[in-house]
Amino acid sequence: MARRVRLVLFGLMSCSMAWLCCCGSVSEAAEKPPNILLAISDDQSYPYASAYGTTDIQTPAFDRVAKSGVLFHNAFCASPGCSPSRAALLTGRNTWELEQAGTHASSFPQKFTVYPDILEDAGYFVGYTGKGWGPGNYKVSGRKRNPAGPAWQKRKMKSPPGISSNDYASNFSDFLKEKPADQPFCFWFGATEPHRSYKNGIGREQGKSLADAFVPKFLPDTPTIRSDILDYDVEIEWFDQHLGRILDQLEQAGELENTLVIVTADNGMPFPRAKANCYEYGIHAPLAVSWPAKVPADRDVIDIVGFIDFAPTMLHAAGVKIPKVMSGRSFLNLLMSRRDGQVSEDRVRAYSARERHSSSRFDNRTYPIRAMRTPKYLYIRNFRPNRWPAGHPAGFKKDVFGYYDIDACPSKTFLWEHRTDPRLGQYFEWSVEKRPEIELYDIENDPANLINLADNAKYAAIKNELGEEFEAYLRRTGDPRVLDGGDIYESYKRYSHIREFPAD
Repeated sequence: MARRVRLVLFGLMSCSMAWLCCCGSVSEAAEKPPNILLAISDDQSYPYASAYGTTDIQTPAFDRVAKSGVLFHNAFCASPGCSPSRAALLTGRNTWELEQAGTHASSFPQKFTVYPDILEDAGYFVGYTGKGWGPGNYKVSGRKRNPAGPAWQKRKMKSPPGISSNDYASNFSDFLKEKPADQPFCFWFGATEPHRSYKNGIGREQGKSLADAFVPKFLPDTPTIRSDILDYDVEIEWFDQHLGRILDQLEQAGELENTLVIVTADNGMPFPRAKANCYEYGIHAPLAVSWPAKVPADRDVIDIVGFIDFAPTMLHAAGVKIPKVMSGRSFLNLLMSRRDGQVSEDRVRAYSARERHSSSRFDNRTYPIRAMRTPKYLYIRNFRPNRWPAGHPAGFKKDVFGYYDIDACPSKTFLWEHRTDPRLGQYFEWSVEKRPEIELYDIENDPANLINLADNAKYAAIKNELGEEFEAYLRRTGDPRVLDGGDIYESYKRYSHIREFPAD
């Protein structure tokens, strides 16, 4: 193997091989710094990609990245909602460490440094297309541009109903043409798919079969639900088509070999009990990563990684010093390994959280959750169990699409219309009824998170052990919810629409 050179863009410096075990400040990088491409869909759960064996969907571009690099089976979003999850990815910090940026549709304080700015200062050409950080108001904090970088949004195209007309791949082509020949690039491709709304029935129109739809167990297996999932599949495939075009452009330009490609989603699928919930289908994300010049191909890894690990990994690969304030750790060692399965024994925890999602309660109140995922268990703490998790029921008195923390959709309407059905009513209750303070789920035996073991005496020791560990981590990282109750979250301004509700 050719000799590798340790590179930092501000100069050469030595470092030990300790970077292989954790997130050392400088990586052993290629002589030419890698380009970095992040492709992130909007509301896509694991395992909805064909590389995972899900047969109702075809994602050849995602599969291509996985085949040429690493397919991760345990990647977790920092939040089950878009703007806080994206803020954590950008900063390498947990959402509760980000003040206003840790909740939905608020602001993004300028003091929180983001990886595109760090890479730009280190000599990278930076840009994004589609959805960067958002929704929210970054300008009010003094930022001059979206935290994802300068926007490339001019190109449009004809698209199916419900799908963005943004020609993401052509916008990337414009970006690539503008990139100086001697600069590496850092690009954020943020699709708005598969965020709702969808054209009802587009999946069947495009030849998909109801029989093939993969229905999670927390949803009823009915034609309405199956059709809704097929429509969701179509939008994921649209994202994948643009990813494929972008990969082809990189290959034609001779840049793919030295590009670190990361493909994931910001949070889970927009269905009841998924998005906006810290259950598996709200926080478990697809993830494929490749870097053909450096990363051994065609591997499956089950180590747990979180969104706060992405920024340190990108900086590590680029040979740029990782800020000490980042709570995440580089997983470059996982990528560089030749092993499958569990590569590193210390990759066994990921954390997620939510505060406010939509405007769903009186006085814009939040529904605060913290979650910790281990290889076997999901531990959840609901800090305000007296509140309604999906939104105040009063919403239905004015609008059939109440419970606003669940996106309006055929699946939601079906659950509402069958809420009193003896066979189907439980699905509605699972999505909207109040929850206990502590929830504990056995992921191996209950991936749909329907059997809460928190009050099961057989699991008392496990619950206590995980609870103490989690509490210690939240305190160590300064979570207001455990330090002083976290009422500060109720004061953060929401810049999106605010609804009126009666007092609880």
